[in-house]
Amino acid sequence: MNAPTQLDNQNAIAAEMTAALRAQREDYLREGVVSAETRIDRIDRCIDVLVRYADQVSEALNSDFTCRPREVNLLTDVIGSVGGMKHARKHLRKWMKGQKRPSLFPLGLLGARSRIEYQPLGVVGIIAPWNFPVSMVFHPMSGALAAGNRVMIKPSEFTPATSEVIGAMIRDAFDPKEAVVFTGGPEAGAAFSSQPFDHLIFTGATSIARHIMAAAAQNLVPVTLELGGKSPVVISRSADLQKSLGRIMLGKTLNAGQICLAPDYLLVPEEKLEAVIGEAQQAVAAMYPKLLDNAQYTSVVNERHYQRLNGYLEEAQQRGARVIPLNPGNEDFAGQQGTFKIPPTLVVKPDADLKVLQDEMFGPVLPILTYQNYEETIAYINAQPRPLAAYYFGADAAEQKALETRTTSGGMCINDVVMHVMQEDLPFGGVGPSGMGHYHGLEGFRTFSHAKSIFSQTGVNVAKLGGMLPPYNKTTEKTISSQLKK
Repeated sequence: MNAPTQLDNQNAIAAEMTAALRAQREDYLREGVVSAETRIDRIDRCIDVLVRYADQVSEALNSDFTCRPREVNLLTDVIGSVGGMKHARKHLRKWMKGQKRPSLFPLGLLGARSRIEYQPLGVVGIIAPWNFPVSMVFHPMSGALAAGNRVMIKPSEFTPATSEVIGAMIRDAFDPKEAVVFTGGPEAGAAFSSQPFDHLIFTGATSIARHIMAAAAQNLVPVTLELGGKSPVVISRSADLQKSLGRIMLGKTLNAGQICLAPDYLLVPEEKLEAVIGEAQQAVAAMYPKLLDNAQYTSVVNERHYQRLNGYLEEAQQRGARVIPLNPGNEDFAGQQGTFKIPPTLVVKPDADLKVLQDEMFGPVLPILTYQNYEETIAYINAQPRPLAAYYFGADAAEQKALETRTTSGGMCINDVVMHVMQEDLPFGGVGPSGMGHYHGLEGFRTFSHAKSIFSQTGVNVAKLGGMLPPYNKTTEKTISSQLKK
């Protein structure tokens, strides 16, 4: 007997997923109207397992990353998820209410009514990444459950211990007809993205998103893509450098820069370059007097990404760029055992064709470019693919307004980085190559809902009254003439 081929394995996985999807959809249809009480109950069950499994989640994340601080694990993946769930629970009754809309004149005066009712879509697929593997399951799940949907989840194969804990949490809290998890590698991912979901949300790399979108298109599945890109940081001449670099380096060192919203490069005034470098060094030293033996500094997730990032630095050095490791303890990272840590590293004025300026960084490496005229920053950002975020540090209102209105990014922070993602009442998402669609809060609820337009006609024979009922006559011509006026 021949051994199963890769295609055989993928077909078997796909069949299992298809059966789960069918069971969820059939149960959803049997349920009928999904009440607010049912939605809140499902959200409460998520909150319950997030609280009860918090320590297991942290231990699994630390294992997968080889070093990831308990504080970071709890603040980002656990508390961040709980926060999204609580926000949805608090507001979903209001979100569920239908909306009245005006009816075409004079139908409204005659008694016609127009409204929108928000219905669940049915079954939502969630493909989560490895950098925040728990929150990137539960945060979109909060919107999907608030909207009354069932969910199927595919966590990342790069964080296997965490994926197993996620599976245990979902099995603990839900019947498989409500929520189910499928683990596995690329074969499982390909099978999952090919399912005929009612909506699919993917968080991850732009290169993978192309495959996800192509697979979803085979079933005309609408997608939300939360991607990334190279998020710029503009430092104005009016900026407080000490405060600015403290916040920038916090955002860059959190999770060792493995954040889709992490600052990806700095644009600084030419004459302030050395001061910026000095403040970055001071900021890192204050947070991490040591790095290699510091359990509070996260490791790069695996050897593949460790080699990728070091390859960027080697290329930059070979091409003559100034590479500055921010290594307060003067530790030797070459001899580390069991982790893949890289110190926060500045790359000053790299050539435009280097990978540090071409690829999304997703690590603790930060290029610095300089400008003389502020207009150069606008032109440079607009010459690049549209990023997930843009950041401005300074106190010049005209500069800030220029960056807001003359560049396009998924979101923006003024005098901070990353923090806009924590605002539950702000939609979160990208634009162009950094993503499409939104979730979080009300926008998440609407993303995972169908906005059904409903029109109730008046008892008056409107067609006859307006001359729209054959045989057409003078009234018809009068109606046409009245509507053709400028």
